[in-house]
Amino acid sequence: MKGALRQAAFRPQLKRDPLGRNRVELQEGFVPNHLPRGLASLRAVSPIALLMGLAGCSQMARGDCAGTPIRPGEAMLRVADGRIWYKITGTGRGTPVILLHGGPGYSSFYLKPFEALGDDRPVVRYDQLGGGKSDRITDTTLFTIDHFVRELDSLRAHLGCQRVHLLGHSWGTILAFEYYRAHPEHVASLILGSAALDMPTWERNTRRLVGTLSDSAQRAIRVREAQGQFDAPDYQTALGEFYGRYVWRHPVQADLDSTFATASAAIYTYMQGPSEFTITGTLKRYDVTAQLATIRVPTLYTVGEFDEANPPTIRHFAELTPGAHVAVLAGAAHLTPWDAPEENLRIVRAFLRRSDSTTVRP
Repeated sequence: MKGALRQAAFRPQLKRDPLGRNRVELQEGFVPNHLPRGLASLRAVSPIALLMGLAGCSQMARGDCAGTPIRPGEAMLRVADGRIWYKITGTGRGTPVILLHGGPGYSSFYLKPFEALGDDRPVVRYDQLGGGKSDRITDTTLFTIDHFVRELDSLRAHLGCQRVHLLGHSWGTILAFEYYRAHPEHVASLILGSAALDMPTWERNTRRLVGTLSDSAQRAIRVREAQGQFDAPDYQTALGEFYGRYVWRHPVQADLDSTFATASAAIYTYMQGPSEFTITGTLKRYDVTAQLATIRVPTLYTVGEFDEANPPTIRHFAELTPGAHVAVLAGAAHLTPWDAPEENLRIVRAFLRRSDSTTVRP
């Protein structure tokens, strides 16, 4: 998901924000999910025992980040240009990991499987400004990499974390890499899923995949792109065929519906273009392969076997990144958290555990 979603998402039949009621319920600042289950059972014990019990619950329900308690829950955080929604999951004591979703202009629904890492460390899932449960934006001066880097740094600073792991997927890998370039002192490791670090190569690879579609799909794409009619029914059908092969194979329908309903067509089109394989936006010439050798933190690349991001391209990125590891997830397309959730989680968990004890390379 650097977009990874059908253009049909740009014309949802659902309400603009079916999750709006949740947005109203959230207040700016921290909103806890629940109290530790054992708290109610402490009512009948002595004050000393109560204090000891509360201390134990605190240890269970918190993860420390540079001395600042990080508690499970969700909130709206006011940043420079609006409010972003975020959720913290888990009570583990490891270094927190922040999840960076694809798009641009989409949301973090499909990254929910990574919340299972919470028994090791706090997991921070958030929606970038413009999509998901975060505020909408229409000012195109905000549709930039720099804007999203600043937004991410605002979230990290709000959490009080000096160093975090970054797990980016698709467009989120661009954000992760650019954040590392701007703030290397705050990054403990990089997990780059289905990386989009060379957009000219991305477009060549995806155009090649278009050539594997049915004759009718290829014809619709050729004709409608020449006409600029990206909403045409036959073009939408062709997109569905492409996405069903190379973007997702086992989607979580409820989360897919939520993603469609809360996407920002404006951001995606401005930065990416009309589709995954036609790149006309500001990211068209983005290519940082020459800078991958500058990475000095542990790095993991993951990619699906049938991923539009292209496994040979991802292996090449890993070869250019000092000490990097790469994992190809069998049977998966682009959205590996949906298509191979257990294996994806196992690989990421093991990498993060190793990285917690790894120092930055000179």
